[in-house]
Amino acid sequence: METYALLIAATLNAGTVLAIAALGLLINEKAGVVNLGAEGMMLCAAIAGFAAVVHTGSDLMGFLAGMGAGALLGAIFGVMVIYLSTNQYATGLALSLFGVGFSAFVGISYVQEKLPPRPKFEIPFLADIPLVGSAFFKQHPLVYGVIAFVLALIWFFYKTRTGLVLRSVGESPESAHALGYPVRRIRFFAVIVGGALCGLAGAYISVVYTPLWVEGMVAGKGWIALALTTFATWRPARILLGAYLFGGVTMIQFHLQGLGVQVPSQWLSALPYLATIVVLALISRNPAWIRVNMPASLGKPFQPSS
Repeated sequence: METYALLIAATLNAGTVLAIAALGLLINEKAGVVNLGAEGMMLCAAIAGFAAVVHTGSDLMGFLAGMGAGALLGAIFGVMVIYLSTNQYATGLALSLFGVGFSAFVGISYVQEKLPPRPKFEIPFLADIPLVGSAFFKQHPLVYGVIAFVLALIWFFYKTRTGLVLRSVGESPESAHALGYPVRRIRFFAVIVGGALCGLAGAYISVVYTPLWVEGMVAGKGWIALALTTFATWRPARILLGAYLFGGVTMIQFHLQGLGVQVPSQWLSALPYLATIVVLALISRNPAWIRVNMPASLGKPFQPSS
């Protein structure tokens, strides 16, 4: 039973990475902007966060450095697609490729570096409960923070005026502009916030999830996070559940290997990506359902007429 408790704990940990990045991309897409550069942004943030912890010894500085790197790349992406009207899909792919190469170049000198001893977190008393304590109450604070953030994001999108304006920009930027809202500025701010969250996810990987730096260590999680927004039909709570689902698929490969299941490791490593393809294929069978839930102006540029 303890093995299953550890599997649940690892699933929550892995799902947190995907949830943070996917929620950042959700904010982008609610404003009508598609960012395919999440993978590269997370890699740049991962090396920025890791380097910051190596030099300062502070995890907080690592997270801030990762968020700063993600926000900076998000700002660059935003200037290009929002103000210069470059193609969102091509620009996002270019950003992803840039992030892969740049992080590998910068990270050469950090491959052998080690972080200070990692702190252990647990909730007093609750962590001592057999099985349940190991599964749910010995997690990094960000694991609980992302759940709180999902609740806050639901309230923001559906209960606040600012959230309504953001969604209206994604649905009909022309109407929002006619009402006097600065559509491009709102989109730009959303892209920066989304980039910062992708950066936080990248820093979490190199500082907490696997506390080391290895070239390409994000390993497709940026693409899975991007798919999660569609899988969840652009709803925060479903993103969190989907993140835990994909996190569990990721972790089960190690569980099966530990049990000695005689399956080639390549097949087990491919499980998360196969699951992503299967889910998207099933969802795409009902395009009308996607159209109903998808922001109407997603991926479409906007240039104010006056």
